[in-house]
Amino acid sequence: MIIRAIGPSLGTGPNPLAGVLADPTLELWNGNGSLLASNDDWNNSSQVGEIIATAVAPTNNRESAIVATLGAGNYTAIVRGVNQTSGVGLVEAYDLDP
Repeated sequence: MIIRAIGPSLGTGPNPLAGVLADPTLELWNGNGSLLASNDDWNNSSQVGEIIATAVAPTNNRESAIVATLGAGNYTAIVRGVNQTSGVGLVEAYDLDP
C-alpha cells in the first residue's frame, strides 16, 4: 500500500485549488496508537526507490508518501503542514496488490 499526502499539486493543472497545504507531512498510526511511519518530502525518504516503483509517486517534491505492508486492522493517516501551517490537503491510499 502507498499512502500519499498531497498539497501543492492540488494548486496546479486545469482546475487549481486555492489555499493548498504548501508542505504536507504524513504520519501513519496503527489502531493501538503506535506510530508506524512518518514522512516529509517523499523524495528525501529512505523509501524513495519503493515510492517510485509504485508508479504513483507524488508529482511535487514537497508532498509526502509512505509505502507499507498493512495487515487487517484500523489505521490512521494524519496530515499536517510543516511548522503547523494550514491549507487544503488530500490523503490518498492505493492498494498495490494485484
